[in-house]
Amino acid sequence: MCHVRAALSVLTRNPDFRRLFLAQLAVFGADWFIFIPLLVRLNELTGSGLWGALVLAADTGINALLLPFTGTVADRLDRKKIMVVANVTGIATIGLLFAVRSPGTAWLGPAAVAAFAVAKAFYTPAASAALPNLVPTEDLATANAFAGSAYGTMAVVGSSLGGVLAAAFSPYVAYLVTTGALVGAAVLGWRIRTPMQADRGGVAAARTWSAIGEGLRYIGRRPRVLALVTVKSAAGMGNGVLALFPLLAVSFGVGPLGTGLLFAVRGLGALTGPLVMRRVVQHRGWLMPGLAVSMAAWGLAYLGVALVYWFPAVLALVVLAHLAGGGNWAMSSYALQTEVPDELRGRVFATDIMLATLAVSVSQLIIGGLVDAVDLRVLVGACGAVTLLYSIGWRIATARLPVPQVGPVPAGQLSTTE
Repeated sequence: MCHVRAALSVLTRNPDFRRLFLAQLAVFGADWFIFIPLLVRLNELTGSGLWGALVLAADTGINALLLPFTGTVADRLDRKKIMVVANVTGIATIGLLFAVRSPGTAWLGPAAVAAFAVAKAFYTPAASAALPNLVPTEDLATANAFAGSAYGTMAVVGSSLGGVLAAAFSPYVAYLVTTGALVGAAVLGWRIRTPMQADRGGVAAARTWSAIGEGLRYIGRRPRVLALVTVKSAAGMGNGVLALFPLLAVSFGVGPLGTGLLFAVRGLGALTGPLVMRRVVQHRGWLMPGLAVSMAAWGLAYLGVALVYWFPAVLALVVLAHLAGGGNWAMSSYALQTEVPDELRGRVFATDIMLATLAVSVSQLIIGGLVDAVDLRVLVGACGAVTLLYSIGWRIATARLPVPQVGPVPAGQLSTTE
């Protein structure tokens, strides 16, 4: 109980971080109020799983393409303004979803999600890079655990309530709630008073392509940072399994309710993972092995999903997989925040998220292309096996690397030592 109170005090003692956290809850909640009703609606309208895979791939693929540029923007412009403008832009894109009412308009679903992904591509690196500026160093690990749990929290709440609203009323009610969530996120972001980036000391910003190149060179010359920006890709390479959730639910005879449950327990795992793994980042020697173990656990859990024939066991394994995945995300994000100086943090985080989302997009497109031709369980098992093999290779490649340092690198101090 004392540990819980100490963790919660990070929110009460840091009002601007609390606003950022609540804004992230609203943004992630908006995501899930869209996805569950839209995936179910597209399946009803078209009778194919391909459209759902295209929605998921559009969301992650657009992020992957834009993040090198948007990360540079997060290092050059006011991060608070970027976040607020991204929220307002997201509100405008939701209107397209109200037009998805027939097989002929199904294409508007992926189009709207792609437009919303553009807004999120600007929002995400700005929010991630800003976090260390809103809390003292001693609170950073706990703040990252909270920030990492935001996605899982709203995956549980959003997927559950989004499905309920869509079933009880219509998908369009869920889209209306999404609009309200984004309005709330914009207001919360605007109320943040603490500067969200360090003072650049009058140093002129590099041109866009030069700035992108500077960020990539920084990563390439530092094996520790390179290891950390490639670790999230493990679960990403297997995340095509999400496109199989509606079909997996149908195979167990639980239909739309089962689809909502699968996404909800996925969120439950992502919510608890960062909190469970919080202690790992406080022990320097545990970090790299912990990242490898979390990747392997994700893969093994989905191999288990492919083998079991009892739906509650499937739900338990999905929780386990995404508990490991959520912990992996939070641990690697914290390590990057302590390793990378503020003036490069936006670009490094953009590269980090770009690689992860690109892996997700490729995985989902491959699964979308195979879903009507290959046995469902074979595809689920393949997703788990890919992540497991990646985790083994990553651990072998990084076994001799020194542990990342503790404490944020001061602005203007670009370490050249490894």
